Amino acid sequence: MAKPDQNQVLRRLPIVVGTVAGILLLTNRILTPELSDSQARSDALGVILSALLILTGLLWQQIQPKLPDRVQLVGEEGFDLDKTLPEAVQAELAWVSRLLLTNTVTQTVVLYYQGKILLRRGILPAKAELQPGPIVQRVLDKQKPIYLVDVKAYPGRIEFDYLPENIQGIICQPIGADGVMILGANAPRSYTQQDETWIAGMAEKLSYTLSQSLTTDHAPDR
Repeated sequence: MAKPDQNQVLRRLPIVVGTVAGILLLTNRILTPELSDSQARSDALGVILSALLILTGLLWQQIQPKLPDRVQLVGEEGFDLDKTLPEAVQAELAWVSRLLLTNTVTQTVVLYYQGKILLRRGILPAKAELQPGPIVQRVLDKQKPIYLVDVKAYPGRIEFDYLPENIQGIICQPIGADGVMILGANAPRSYTQQDETWIAGMAEKLSYTLSQSLTTDHAPDR
């Protein structure tokens, strides 16, 4: 269920107050048979103030647009980490995923590298397997991120069955040439350009760590 915008009443308050004040002034003017000069000036000032309140409310809605509706994602809170990884790599993956979950709108993190899932964290569905679909495969092939700003508008969303079924926004961020980081949000159009830049930086750091650690660990003995 979508959560209501908590600032909705605050944004509309100047418009409501200005409209009510204008109606009261008009009613008072109609019901008053004779107006003194001072009362006429007061009414004129009241009309101006009411108009300013309404204008302020309209401008406020432009400056502070309505936030996207957030939903309660279907799934359970979880944290799955590949225990075969070196401890230092496990620690870095845990650290990066925590930063993403606490500093962005991300609710679900899945890290896929060299053909297997290294990490799942956040709100997770029962299904844990990941078979790269056309969108993820395109990210791996082109080495460019893809941001699905509103998942409902993309028929290709069916490939993301390893994310909560009502996920609202998805970023697929490449991790070097061998992996992809898949992030899910509970509101459409919720990632900012700053978020995307920061996520790309995190992916570059992970790419270096994984390429160095996994290559070293799996290098043939001489």
